[in-house]
Amino acid sequence: MLACLPSSSEEVMSRAITDQPRCLVVEDQTLIALSIETYLEEAGIAVASVGSLAKARTWLETNTADIAIVDFMLQDGSATELAGEFNRRAIPFVIYSGYPPHQSPPSGLQSVPWLEKPTSRDALLKVVLKILMAVSGQTPCASSLHS
Repeated sequence: MLACLPSSSEEVMSRAITDQPRCLVVEDQTLIALSIETYLEEAGIAVASVGSLAKARTWLETNTADIAIVDFMLQDGSATELAGEFNRRAIPFVIYSGYPPHQSPPSGLQSVPWLEKPTSRDALLKVVLKILMAVSGQTPCASSLHS
């Protein structure tokens, strides 16, 4: 039986999640990180937040995530520096940035979803849930992807 990607964040919150996925948020702006945490936690996703590339690397030494959301430009470097680490660990990730998407993305980011700040809660959750469902082998409903 195939599961269907929820069409709204309200539907996400109403679903019981038995196997809680884990998201690493790498964001150096505290209020933005807190907003992302809230959105994800309300959707039943466990969240760990760090504010720098160095802290992300340290966290990854002893932890793993099912997905990551990364600000493109952090105080100690760009997301391209973490791309290789995420790829080695098979952790899909999303760029969430104030910079618009590049026409020619940097190496390691060509197939990475890019959300430009600010984005809506529903848009963020839609991308995250689509990726989580893809890596878990579930198939999102086509109607949900076009809402």
